Amino acid sequence: MWAKVTSIALKGMEGYRVHVEVGSYVGNDSFKIVGLPDAAVKESKERIISALRTLGYHLSGQKITINLSPADQKKYGSMFDLPMAIAVLQSLHELEVMVAEDTGFLGSLSLDGSIQPVEGMLPAVLAAKRLGIEKLYIPFNEELPVLELDPMKIIYVSSLQDAIGHLSGQGVPPFKKKQKDERVTSINYLDMQQIVGHTKAKYALEIAAAGEHHVLLTGPPGCGKSMLAESFPSILPSLTKESLLEVISLYQLSQNSYPHSTMPPYRNPHHSASGVSIIGGGQYPKPGEISLAHRGVLFLDEIGEFSKKTLDMLRQPLENGSIMISRTHATITYPASFILIAAMNPCPCGYEGSTSHYCTC
Repeated sequence: MWAKVTSIALKGMEGYRVHVEVGSYVGNDSFKIVGLPDAAVKESKERIISALRTLGYHLSGQKITINLSPADQKKYGSMFDLPMAIAVLQSLHELEVMVAEDTGFLGSLSLDGSIQPVEGMLPAVLAAKRLGIEKLYIPFNEELPVLELDPMKIIYVSSLQDAIGHLSGQGVPPFKKKQKDERVTSINYLDMQQIVGHTKAKYALEIAAAGEHHVLLTGPPGCGKSMLAESFPSILPSLTKESLLEVISLYQLSQNSYPHSTMPPYRNPHHSASGVSIIGGGQYPKPGEISLAHRGVLFLDEIGEFSKKTLDMLRQPLENGSIMISRTHATITYPASFILIAAMNPCPCGYEGSTSHYCTC
């Protein structure tokens, strides 16, 4: 009549354990989820009932209450579908298996019982490892690299039936890696060795790459400032496995895709971009451009055209390598360790000191 399994919830890049507690009692048909669930978590009720019925389990005549503990933290997304379904089956004695507390479950259920990946899956998996989870059941996601996070054992399941079968001692079908998962995709960056001339500028950028220094490029229009900045990632070290997973996690949280490449990220926002898009934020804070440039390069072209307020917002991230976003619902910290490259004209018309154009300023 009572069961508890473990899952992971996210607060930015940080994760915390969620204990999915289920109590079932004989009575009027009832299915209630408590523990500050958002709309997506509340709708899990219909997905779970449909998936269980598809597998031949019926909940008629049962009063079921699900508590997502800690109850004072807001829960977002549909990744709690799988742990809730497993806990419901345990409480109904349909799954007579003891699930260890260090075994976690993540995944969204379809109406037919299949398990689908969700946004934020990768940062949740990395958080599970940090929290000491020893075994984790997750759906296979072709858009992500195959994870091998020793000592944590990851079990890929495609349906609720597969998860039940594995918990009962059966095997699960192996997932074959596609060719795109085995090779490293190259990002089409300009290579600095393709640039002819600009000897002093390239030497300065090499020093900046070696010491992780920020750079300001100034010169008349068309002299090659943007070209040099675009080639800068080509002389940076490749991302390590840990750094790559961290970068992909940030892109997942912002609902962007990152190619399977070890090349450092390169972000080039327009000068009309808002402060929120640069720093990050929103009602439920998401990473901004400075976090998407983490472990890579943030290029601000025409930096003089950016608003003073936006540029002032960069002070703390440049010093701390992270950004703390405070909102009514939550206070979230995202990493933001990047190399800033800025470019500007020497004057409003751009031709001060030029030998080929007259300065009209």
